[in-house]
Amino acid sequence: MAHVGDGSPAQRKTRTGTKVLLTAAMGLIAAMWVYAFGFAPRESVNRIEDRAWSERAETRCATAKEGRFAMQDLSPMNPDDVEALRKKADIVEMATNDLESLIDKIAADPPTDAKGRAIVPEWIADYRTYISDRRVFVDRLRTQTRRPDFNETEIEGVPVSERINKFARENDMKSCQTPYDLSV
Repeated sequence: MAHVGDGSPAQRKTRTGTKVLLTAAMGLIAAMWVYAFGFAPRESVNRIEDRAWSERAETRCATAKEGRFAMQDLSPMNPDDVEALRKKADIVEMATNDLESLIDKIAADPPTDAKGRAIVPEWIADYRTYISDRRVFVDRLRTQTRRPDFNETEIEGVPVSERINKFARENDMKSCQTPYDLSV
């Protein structure tokens, strides 16, 4: 006597085939995750091979960062004080000039590896966009009567500073990340 729901031999064969197919698919998915977490290369798309270039850039950035830190005025600022806005504009302009000089020096010393020669100019271009955004902010500080927000360019939906900082972090150049001086 057959059990209810066993179905015909053709239905049983179809169920068995489906089970085998699902088991195989689950096995392939599990193998993919094992590979991804255990065996896949961990190198970033931003990591360049010329480690000496990264070290030189980090050294330059660390020195410049110290100089910009010395310029900071961390005193409280009334966002409606026009004189305070002008003073902040002067400080941001000096810091931006320093940042631009730093990027010019880094750009004049390109990496030696092919990947670095290909992607560092993109990073430099992103930094120049960020510097331009800072200059717009300086102009707004000088012309508005209330402290404006700093607006940075987005590239493919990502703030330019995020792109700059990701490249810097992935090449051990933490001091080359964008400064945080505009948040105060």
